[in-house]
Amino acid sequence: MQAKWLQATTEGLTKPTLYMETIEVANLSALSFFAAGQASYQQKRFYWQNREKTLTLVGLGHAYTITHQGEHERFTTVEQQWQQLTQSMHKEGVAHVQPMLFGGFTFDPANIIASEWATFPDAFFALATFQFVERDGRSYVTIQTVTNAQVDDKTIQALRDERDALIQQAQQQVSYKKPVATSYFEPHKIEYLASIDRVTDLIQQQQAEKVVIARPLALTFDEAVLPEQTMAQVLSEQPNSYLFGLEHEELFFFGASPERLVKVDNKQAYSSCVAGSIKRGTTDEEDAQLGQTLLQDAKNLGEHQYVVDMIADTFKRHCTEVDLPTGPQLLKIRDIQHLFTPVEGRLRNEATILSLVQHLHPTPALGGVPREAAMSIIREYEPMNRGLYAAPIGWLDAEGNGEFAVAIRSAAITNKDAYLYAGGGIVADSEAQSEYEETLVKFRPMLRALGGKIDE
Repeated sequence: MQAKWLQATTEGLTKPTLYMETIEVANLSALSFFAAGQASYQQKRFYWQNREKTLTLVGLGHAYTITHQGEHERFTTVEQQWQQLTQSMHKEGVAHVQPMLFGGFTFDPANIIASEWATFPDAFFALATFQFVERDGRSYVTIQTVTNAQVDDKTIQALRDERDALIQQAQQQVSYKKPVATSYFEPHKIEYLASIDRVTDLIQQQQAEKVVIARPLALTFDEAVLPEQTMAQVLSEQPNSYLFGLEHEELFFFGASPERLVKVDNKQAYSSCVAGSIKRGTTDEEDAQLGQTLLQDAKNLGEHQYVVDMIADTFKRHCTEVDLPTGPQLLKIRDIQHLFTPVEGRLRNEATILSLVQHLHPTPALGGVPREAAMSIIREYEPMNRGLYAAPIGWLDAEGNGEFAVAIRSAAITNKDAYLYAGGGIVADSEAQSEYEETLVKFRPMLRALGGKIDE
């Protein structure tokens, strides 16, 4: 393919221009493409697959990044910079493929506890140099470069050569052994149990109605754990979840979340109210009985209704034609089942996916009720820094479409160490030991992916 990119005039450019060239590819594994970038693009890769398995996105390298530090304006910063960049695009090849920006917002920028998240910005999004998209059975690889200068033939050809080499390398199927953890540690366990009692007292004193308190579990390995190792495990073990992985410097954050925060497709917005949980049964009969117990449990139904009310109210402010079922159904994944209520609406003209993300985060399922009171209590009593755990992670394209999941059932890896995260909603009748045991169930997906011991 001869370079046509030069037909777009770049004289006198005062802002960056995005150049794209897309080809369709066949028989290319997303995981193999992700792994092919390990040598040249380690610490600059991402992976996403939606719950329905109709969209897989992989990014290698950074053609452009958007970061923001601090609580104020982080959503609008990402929105404005992305809109500015995508106003100046030049496409070659398959025209319908869109540039897709991937990343996330930390749970709470006000949290200053020293942790594995020390160098992670409060907003981090990347546009890949090499973007792989598999949608509805067809796959595409896109070269993307952003520059203020004119793009020359030599630069384009170098990118094409590298793209072709990555595709060729990705044709080689590689199997990955499961990591094996050698030691376990429960940081802040005593503080966590004490915090449940204290927060329950505060709720009984009517300082809040519900507060979500989380805790970490730390694992150590004899050798460094590769991101592709862990992604291979969650791909095979968690088929009914959102699967995601994001590298930033030394840290790799990944997970298998059951929970959509928001999706926008052609101005139609979707969200999922997921709150209230119980374990899976060992037989079909036990599983069904546990599900019916969950559907009739007052505590879990109350927690779920907090989420439904908040998300429905947010949708009514940002959408028209809001559709909300009269009651919850069950969402069953491998280790746990949840109460689940879908919400749908038509975006108002001024609303965007990021404005919905901003106003939905954190939902009562991850923060509490009322939001500000719950966040204040979390900052005082939760003995950890969540980073991206329980925060929005996902993608958006140049046409305003996108999808964000809530980054639960997740873990962060730094070389030979891993940190798993889990939490639960505290209400007036919560009991510390019961909440602790609930986190053990929620640790299971990541513990299994990392070769940890699971008490079945």
